[in-house]
Amino acid sequence: MAINNRILIVDDELSVRRLLFEVARRAGYEAFLAENGQEAIEQTKEIKPAVIIMDIKMPVMDGLEAFERIRADYPDVAVILMTAHGTVDTAVEAMKRGAFDYLVKPSNVTEVRIVLERAFQMRRLREEVAALRHEVQNKYQLGNIIGKSAVMQQVYKTVGRVAPTNATVLITGESGSGKELIAKTIHNNSPRRDGPFIKVNCGALPEGLMESELFGYEKGAFTGAVGRKPGRFELAHQGTLFLDEVGELTPPLQVKLLRVLQEREFERVGGTETIKVDVRIIAATNRNLEEMVHKGLFREDLYYRLKVVPIHVPPLRERVEDIPLFVDYFVRRFAAEAHREVPYVTPEAMELFKRYHWPGNVRELANVLERAVIMSSGVIGVQDLPGLTTAAASPAIVIPETGTLREILHQVEKQVIARALKAHHGNRVKTAQALDISRRALLYKIEEYGLGREGEEEESAVE
Repeated sequence: MAINNRILIVDDELSVRRLLFEVARRAGYEAFLAENGQEAIEQTKEIKPAVIIMDIKMPVMDGLEAFERIRADYPDVAVILMTAHGTVDTAVEAMKRGAFDYLVKPSNVTEVRIVLERAFQMRRLREEVAALRHEVQNKYQLGNIIGKSAVMQQVYKTVGRVAPTNATVLITGESGSGKELIAKTIHNNSPRRDGPFIKVNCGALPEGLMESELFGYEKGAFTGAVGRKPGRFELAHQGTLFLDEVGELTPPLQVKLLRVLQEREFERVGGTETIKVDVRIIAATNRNLEEMVHKGLFREDLYYRLKVVPIHVPPLRERVEDIPLFVDYFVRRFAAEAHREVPYVTPEAMELFKRYHWPGNVRELANVLERAVIMSSGVIGVQDLPGLTTAAASPAIVIPETGTLREILHQVEKQVIARALKAHHGNRVKTAQALDISRRALLYKIEEYGLGREGEEEESAVE
């Protein structure tokens, strides 16, 4: 895919245009010039720049009016506004409306270069998203990469800034919200993009097996170790290691992980040779690590080692405006995969999609739509979504009006888990699957909220 490196520089002062032209040229960009907002609009139509850096106060047409008109026709263009000290509030307001960033005059060359680099990185991310949408077989399309809500734009901005670095990233968010997708996007836009992207689920295996999975083992290290096996750290050398569900690591493994983060070296299980690795760590969790630190369940030093750059992926219910986009995308995708006509989604069904709270987030939405597409006869209506209809009709979660944020969240979480246990007759395996969390995490929550006795009695009767 050809990279668009065109930048349009818009300022009524010749000296400023010349300076920015030289900065852009030396940075390897193809620069074009305009003297006012009207020329900027005309140039944008002709050259289709990836980035525009534009002064706010200009004759004929100022930068704000030009920005609004360009944004309406070319929403993917990253616009950087330049402003004097007295109009900073105006630039900030423009950012809220979609401007990428702003610079306060006079700006030094280094600052300009940094902002331009971030803007082009963001543009490359958006172009990658557009390309991924055409790859129907690529499961990494399933996620919030198509979201256009304000909260997701902030996520993209953070991804654009951290991707070119080697910084450790901690991605938080509910299960199914797209944490792995964000990790993959960071890797694909980093200098390590040609290296491996290795994933390990920290909650999938018991401690003994998890240690050998991460660090590998030598022949004879334990019964069944008939040969040497490299661990995930070795396999991820010069690439990225994605530690999913990092909050599930036991204390001994937390110690070992901390050492690797600090020293970038380790020994295989049963071995004495010290192995050095060049690996970028991206961790993800749906648990509150800060709270676990306070309770002594997660090492504080490891927490801060992982949280160099935090990224929170918002749940689907906090970006309802994105739901119609997801519905349209998934309906078309699953219809193509099933070799069927794209069904029509009724307005009533779409309204139900918006009202439903989506505890499983985008992953749950995809599953619901895949089933609906397969079972539909050309139209997806409310009658085709019995699970959502029942949930929407059930009593709403009661949100306490008083208490700290942590206390309120605890009360809400307790209600959700209690309702899920009841819906699955106390079966913890099915409840964990429905909530899309590990069984270990569910057992921890059941004990924490005092739901154990009821769950145990009902589970034994069912299982």
